[in-house]
Amino acid sequence: MPQPVRKAVLPVAGMATRFLPASKAVPKVMLPVVDKPLIQYAVDEARAAGIEEFVFVTGRGEATIKDHFERDDELDAHLAARHDDTAQALAAGAVLAPGAAAFARQEKPLGLGHAVLCTRPLVGDEPFAVLLPDELLQGDPPCLAELVEVHGRTGGNVVALAEVPQAETGRYGIAEVAAEEGRTVTLSGMVEKPAPAQAPSRLALIGRYVLQPTVFARLAAQAPGAGGEIQLTDAMAAMTRDAPFHGVRFTGQRFDCGSPAGYLQATVACALERPELRQDLLSFLRGIAPSP
Repeated sequence: MPQPVRKAVLPVAGMATRFLPASKAVPKVMLPVVDKPLIQYAVDEARAAGIEEFVFVTGRGEATIKDHFERDDELDAHLAARHDDTAQALAAGAVLAPGAAAFARQEKPLGLGHAVLCTRPLVGDEPFAVLLPDELLQGDPPCLAELVEVHGRTGGNVVALAEVPQAETGRYGIAEVAAEEGRTVTLSGMVEKPAPAQAPSRLALIGRYVLQPTVFARLAAQAPGAGGEIQLTDAMAAMTRDAPFHGVRFTGQRFDCGSPAGYLQATVACALERPELRQDLLSFLRGIAPSP
């Protein structure tokens, strides 16, 4: 039986310049999608997949993230005095268990692969998940739960995949496909941000991974790749030659919250799922929609 996946790495060290001035003092992952910060969607997805320990890779704004996932005695006392059970439950839902959160500092923005490498002492010698909070994924079952389930059957490494337009392959890591069975794909390699004419497929990696700890040695020895950064995709491409490597086609909703447009789309979509918000929001959207 493959070793269970208990730990998750969440890189949150980006400067988020596309969200200035909001991101000047507040980490982008703490911006709310409706009434829950973006980072909590990823943490909740990980918890639903059985993750017990969380390693946040931070550059700045670490205190804000820590505060969000810790208990706030003053707030709890205030809500208890008001007998506000609903708000108490919402606040408690964000709290991670004592000792469940750890923080690794990425001093310089040297790429996703470098961010993952910074967690090596905290992850240790066991398989682990990586979730990019910029990607808000909604599915039933949740995306990471699907990856963990496949890992339990196949071992090795597993990534989430989604088809993208040919013209957009230069924005993603793109999978090389050896075989497919249903939504599970066997990978023979992958390429970071290939030009459309050179892309081996239209299946893009979408920010959810289950990786073996051998990735750390690969990353430590790896030369900079695309953009002069240590690319996680390059390390994974090498690992396809050494161990089982699978992908799972994600069929739920995906929002690229790394861009303002994707962030706004996620906010509207999540708000429309809330019964207490849906009708008022629909009425507003219909009122501002241009006539056909």
